[in-house]
Amino acid sequence: MDKAELEHVRDWASEKIATGEEPPWAFYKYMKLREALDDILRGMEATTPLPESSPQAEQPREANLRLVADNSRPESARSPRDRRHSIPLPM
Repeated sequence: MDKAELEHVRDWASEKIATGEEPPWAFYKYMKLREALDDILRGMEATTPLPESSPQAEQPREANLRLVADNSRPESARSPRDRRHSIPLPM
């Protein structure tokens, strides 16, 4: 959503609150929505978008992560400190 859409939703929530016809549970939700939108809009104003030519603006390359386990030492060779932080799991 862009800034204009967020402002439109915030104005809509403010109108719902101003009517005074909403039940208490809905009034509270509209208030929270308006507060959240105010925070988001303030955050948008406080930041500066990067120029498109900036290296940070480029889409990050797809990283292929993999899980690596250290199985080089058997349990008996680990230090007491290592064993202290391990949690025994039920079998």
